[in-house]
Amino acid sequence: MEKFIVETSARHVHVSREALDILFGEGFELTHKKDLSQPGQFATNERVAVIGPKKDFPAVSILGPVRNAVQVELSASDARAIGVNAPVRESGDIAGSAGCKIVGPKGEIEISEGVIVAKRHIHMTPADAEKYGVEDKEIVKVKIDSDCRSLVFDDVVVRVSDKFALAMHIDTDESNACGATPATMGEIVK
Repeated sequence: MEKFIVETSARHVHVSREALDILFGEGFELTHKKDLSQPGQFATNERVAVIGPKKDFPAVSILGPVRNAVQVELSASDARAIGVNAPVRESGDIAGSAGCKIVGPKGEIEISEGVIVAKRHIHMTPADAEKYGVEDKEIVKVKIDSDCRSLVFDDVVVRVSDKFALAMHIDTDESNACGATPATMGEIVK
């Protein structure tokens, strides 16, 4: 089976238009730092503080473009460190998740939900899904070979859309567990 890139997704925040106006000032626009692997997604130059009951992360990156809802994606270790009980969820599935305070240079917001640990996943186009013999929302195992830390991740959700580019995303805890580097590749194993 062909391999695909495995990327590490570090802690980050997605903001709504309303939240951006509060955090950075009315009408503020996110400034592009670099493109991400998924089409239309980009890292910005903007940073915010993410504050939990125990601790805070003072400079968390915002990813663009703006979304319909605020979402904070942390690793399980990050969530524990700031004292937040963040559930493992697919991006966008924030109902009933954890909350936190977010502080920007012009204001702050308190979200009652939106803090998650992103479920490990593979982005695929419909053509990729056909090639790999998988379907949208299918749960697969992915083998990752690395120096001294090879492993198989179970419970990897396949996400299929013609808006995606082929890449697997894991958080920093998972990346450290398998010794991932920017050139790490994975393969679906059944």
